[in-house]
Formats: sequence, C-alpha cells, structure tokens
Amino acid sequence: MTQKIFVLYTGGTIGMRSSSDGLRPDTDLVGKALQPFSDGLQFDWHVCDPLIDSSAVNLSHWRDWLALLAEKIPQYDGILILHGTDTMAYTANLLALALQGLDKPVILTGSQWPYDAPESDAPLNLATAVAAFELSLPQVLIAFNGKVFPAVGSSKVSTETAAGFDNPHFGALAQWQQSDWQWLARPSERTQSVSDGLNILSLDTQAKVVCQTLIPGFSAQYCSDGLLHTDAQAVVLQSFGHGNAPSDATFIQAVQSFTERGGLLLNISQVKQGCAAAVYAQGSALRQAGVVNGGKCNLETATALLTLAVSNQWNAATLQKTLRTLGLLEAV
Repeated sequence: MTQKIFVLYTGGTIGMRSSSDGLRPDTDLVGKALQPFSDGLQFDWHVCDPLIDSSAVNLSHWRDWLALLAEKIPQYDGILILHGTDTMAYTANLLALALQGLDKPVILTGSQWPYDAPESDAPLNLATAVAAFELSLPQVLIAFNGKVFPAVGSSKVSTETAAGFDNPHFGALAQWQQSDWQWLARPSERTQSVSDGLNILSLDTQAKVVCQTLIPGFSAQYCSDGLLHTDAQAVVLQSFGHGNAPSDATFIQAVQSFTERGGLLLNISQVKQGCAAAVYAQGSALRQAGVVNGGKCNLETATALLTLAVSNQWNAATLQKTLRTLGLLEAV
C-alpha cells in the first residue's frame, strides 16, 4: 500500500545554488531529490514562496507552518520538512511542543552542503528521513547523518562535518546504514499513540522571548539592567553548571522584580549535557527569586517552551508542570 507523504520545503542549504552573493535557496530540488525513494511512497510537495535561508526564520513562519500542518497532518501518513540547518533544531522543538497528540511522524532534515555539491551529505540525510517513516514513530524527529533524533533536546553541534546534529541527553532513536539499506539500530518497539486527537497550541507572533547568557565578570550587572527595563515577557537564562549564578544582591533583586511583574524566567545550564536543578546552595537565591529551573532543557527547547508559554498565557506553575511531563526534570 502506497504511503502518502506531505513535503514542506522551506528552503535551506539542501536546495541552494551559487550566486554572486553566495548560496541562495532554489526550487530545482523539487523535481529530483525524492525521486529515488518513490517506490511505495507518494510525495506531495508544498514549496514556500519565497524559500528562505533558515537564519531568517521568525515567529510568523512558525505560525504559518503550524496552520499548514494542521490541515495536512490528517490527510497524510507522514510529514517531511526540508529545512536549513541553522535553525532546524529550533523549529523541530517548536513543532514537537506545539503539535500535541501527534499520531504520525513529522521528520525534519536538511544538509550541510547543497544536494548537487560533490560528496554532499544531502542524499544520506534524505534516505535516512524517508526510511524513518517505516519506524512509525508518532513524534517530531530530526533525521541527519544516518541517525534519527527526538526533536526535544536536539541541537546543531557542527558546521564543519556531516554530523551536524546531536541530542546530548536523549541520544539517537535509530541509526540507518544506507549502503545496506537497513537499520543498524532502531527502537525495540514502536511507540503507541494514546492521544485523543491532534491539538495544536496557538502561537503569538508578538511573543517577546529573549536569552541572557552569564559569563564571569560584567554580565550579571548587564543582565540585571536588562531585566529591570526589558519589555520581554519571558527570558531564557543560560547559567553555570547545575543552574548556578552569582548571588549578587542587585542581580537577584532584578530577577525577582522581573518575575513579580509576571515575567517567566527559565534557568538552563550552559553545559551541553547539563541539568539545571536544585543541587548547590549557590543556586538557591535564584530559585527563591522566582525562576523556573529548566532541568535538561537546551536552548532550543527552552526557546520553544517560552514562546508557547507566552502565546498561551502560562504561569510559572504551568511551565514547570510541562517540563515535568516532558521528562526534562528527571534526575541525571
């Protein structure tokens, strides 16, 4: 039986061609990229107009893609999204959190080099993504360099090699060997969907979410000044280690002032495989000032969570409950 796959082509390096200004998105990919995989699969393409470099992705794009997926998901056996690598993990996390009750795979892929470039990684990434449909995992996934990662927790980790993505906390769900056209490793059993149907969270294109990163020195003062005067509704704070930060009184007061005004402050670790948790006394002042510890959240997951939190008017308690439901607050 032929499976129907909806392809959302947003742009990105995978379909780019050279121009006088550098690589630019192009539509030539549409006629050939998935032709080698057409046995048993029917691909229906939607090409964004204009195609974009993924560094230009904004909240309006996410809103429009969610609306399109709301229409297409019930009509197809799976969704394939071709996306630039710079913000692919951000988009994947946003979709994973917004598409609640998903009962079929939504798979994102792209490439580090254009499809037509010598020794491009695009054919392997496309093969991995297409093969992943047979796993029937009802979730949002990133397929890259022969591996399939859960969207939540995934990050871009390299611009230099084909191994462009990783998921430090949750790892790869499966690994594809293109030369043998088989899975070297795959989930031991398929995840069964127990949802009551697809529910898509709303996204406010005016949601104001920013990120502050602490480094030794002046950054705590700079962050304090920003929190006192910002019109942001939510802030990702990238702190040290297990979520630790300076206990400077001015900084803590600024944090408390922000949270008392209704701002959401999600505290995450700067460490690649870090967990913001109540481990050290050094972090207690932050917790008492109203921050929410993000546990295993990486920057991409935290950004998506806060964007949806602002859009759907969550308070700190709802944000923390969501983190727990996602398994991000489990002890490492």
